Amino acid sequence: MAVFDHLGITIDDLPRAIAQFDPVLQALGFAREDADDSVAWYREGEPELILFPAREADTGPHRHGRVGWQHLAFAVDSRAEVDQLHALALDAGWTAVRDPKLYPRFNDRYYASFVEDDNGIRLEFMHNPPK
Repeated sequence: MAVFDHLGITIDDLPRAIAQFDPVLQALGFAREDADDSVAWYREGEPELILFPAREADTGPHRHGRVGWQHLAFAVDSRAEVDQLHALALDAGWTAVRDPKLYPRFNDRYYASFVEDDNGIRLEFMHNPPK
């Protein structure tokens, strides 16, 4: 049984968030399912990601480094895929936090990029092949 089943994220503007998340998650192989006042993406054997509109207007964006959300990392199969996802996210309206590069502080193979959406939600695309 999977320990981690789903992740729910509260956002300000659901249509805008869908426009930002959908291209990225579709590229990662997730299927989208719309519901009343939410949207979810799922992939066989992976946790589901769900977006919910905020119950209170003007309570965002989240600020990186404060208590709460830090980031969600997606492991991919190559550096080229990190580069492609990073570019796709930028085209969908995400902001680059860190362009794709090696992170030797983790190890000499760790290659990643970081992007952030309008809600302050941060994603990492990373490739960390075994030795």
